[in-house]
Amino acid sequence: MIGVVLAAAAPDGACGAAAEQSSLCRLVYDATGSEGVARAVDLLSRPLRVVAILFVAWVVSRVARILIRRFVRRATAEGSGRLAAFSQRTGLRALTEDHARERREQRAATMNTVLRSVAALLVWGTAAVMCLDVLGVNLATLGVSVGIIGAALAFGSQALVRDLVTGAFMVVEDQYGVGDVVDLGEAIGTVENVTLRLTRVRDIDGVVWHVPNGEIRRVGNKSQGWAVVNVDVPLAGDVDLDAADACLQAAATALMADDATRADLLAPPEVLGVESMTAERVVVRVSVRTTSAQQWKVARALRGQVKAALEAAGIAMGSSIGLPPTK
Repeated sequence: MIGVVLAAAAPDGACGAAAEQSSLCRLVYDATGSEGVARAVDLLSRPLRVVAILFVAWVVSRVARILIRRFVRRATAEGSGRLAAFSQRTGLRALTEDHARERREQRAATMNTVLRSVAALLVWGTAAVMCLDVLGVNLATLGVSVGIIGAALAFGSQALVRDLVTGAFMVVEDQYGVGDVVDLGEAIGTVENVTLRLTRVRDIDGVVWHVPNGEIRRVGNKSQGWAVVNVDVPLAGDVDLDAADACLQAAATALMADDATRADLLAPPEVLGVESMTAERVVVRVSVRTTSAQQWKVARALRGQVKAALEAAGIAMGSSIGLPPTK
């Protein structure tokens, strides 16, 4: 019955031309027989439908925000759990409590911002297209114009978009954070600030580098987990290797007994043996595993212990001039 009513066309003066009449106008005209009421309802239907679409979009966006907030909270909690498991497994804290909290807050804020922006774009973009369709806008013609403008903007801002996307992934994946010592290629130093667009690094000479995230092709993080300190000791070519080995073992034992470095060592130092040699020089490597944050302090302390042990044993250190580089 309803289908028959909706199919019946109203007079042209009531709801416009027969081919353009809306189902609502025809239904109201058939129910009331009044052209004025039918036209009024037809005119009001479009604004009401637009309002309804915008209201539904607002509700969906609010629900999406709540779900995103929960997801981000769970994701950051899982990241903290993995960090705690790593600390328990290795017997060390990869980050201080302040740095860990700052890293979690930074990741949460970034993930929340990116996901909310994507959700808002999808929801309100869909709502805008639906509203234009209700208002009778020719979407095909509009699509061509928007496509041309969008292509021009995308071409001009592709570097910015690349920086933002790369920065979002780097922070979400926790590749590095504030306080980490990183190698970004040209810039090597301590990270002072991380945003979606760029990373600020201060090198050992105090120079501040502002690196766009889109330009970063690889990241070497020297502050996550643990580190290995290798000290190459150059000795004369005719040195007694057994005596030198015993001397270096004594230096390793002294390093383990030092209260200033004992807590930073994850394993006893090892004398790995001859790393390289020529007719005049022999290089012996001493290695120790330590926490990432204290690797430079441990390296300095190990060099000091090695020098003191060699001097006590009367073994002269050879010159490193002319030695091939070691890895």
